[in-house]
Amino acid sequence: MPFTLPDAWTWDMWFADDGTDYHVFYLKASRALHDPNRRHFHVTVGHAVSDDLRTWREVPDALIAADGPAFDDFTTWTGSVVRGQDGVWRMFYTGTSRAEAGTIQRVGLATSTDLYHWEKQPGAIAEADPRWYEKFDSGDWFDEAWRDPWVFEAPGIPGWQMLVTARSKQGAADDRGVIGHATSKDLSTWTLQPPWSEPGAGFGQLEVPQVAEIDGRHVLIFSCLAGELSASRRDSAGGVWAVPIDRPEGPYDIRRAVRLTDESLYAGRLVRDRDGRWYLFAFLHVDPAGEFVGALSDPLPVSWGTDGNLRVADGRFDHIHNGALRVPAGTPNVT
Repeated sequence: MPFTLPDAWTWDMWFADDGTDYHVFYLKASRALHDPNRRHFHVTVGHAVSDDLRTWREVPDALIAADGPAFDDFTTWTGSVVRGQDGVWRMFYTGTSRAEAGTIQRVGLATSTDLYHWEKQPGAIAEADPRWYEKFDSGDWFDEAWRDPWVFEAPGIPGWQMLVTARSKQGAADDRGVIGHATSKDLSTWTLQPPWSEPGAGFGQLEVPQVAEIDGRHVLIFSCLAGELSASRRDSAGGVWAVPIDRPEGPYDIRRAVRLTDESLYAGRLVRDRDGRWYLFAFLHVDPAGEFVGALSDPLPVSWGTDGNLRVADGRFDHIHNGALRVPAGTPNVT
């Protein structure tokens, strides 16, 4: 059964495995708000544990907004967790401030020795660099996108890589979604890099990015709803998207993206169990009537289709797997 809280909506999530329990961290807001559209600015980072990825037990929340003034005194949003060579767990998360009305997004860092007790480190560690990325003062989008950090190690590349939901400073305003990129040697000090994808692929934003290697093949997933597709893609639907990639490090050719799910699910995460099986998790976004749900899905097995694209293996989304994006004339190649 989906993980549903009676008194709170849950949505974007990220996972950690301590060898005994699986931990899921998720965005959480009280149902007393009544309107789920209000949840984004009344949010905490919830926490639950499981020994089988199916039955979850809620434990105390992991993060809340900081006391002001601070870059994260308004919201703490989506992130990821890794464990360094020093044994310390690090949570990279998105923060926004009240002084900026939540319009500017930055990445923060919290640390833990046990995944239950988290200590925020002072200040933001990364924000959009105007050399490559759109800033809020451009007036071309509703916020300054620099969120959903996914941190990982790529074989053959020294240090750590961070993928970020970001927007290019170039291109049509509704078609600037890119995968932002930063690097670090120590998980504390980060250097901003050019994006690992190009604008013009049909997306205004590419939310909650993640890379994974499944059965020896690499994939990038992200999420985008129909309303954030570019005008040239507006006749398509949204959901969780997948892009076959040659290697975990970019650049990524986002033009190859196909939908992995429809909009009933959103903010997908790929999780491997201890037997090596891969599953998709996402939050239950809308029901058949279009009403917001706000719960954590059951694990959905994934596999590679004969067309070379990742699929949900139980067949429930087979009706959308021919929905590859059309590449408009003049779209630049990613090199």
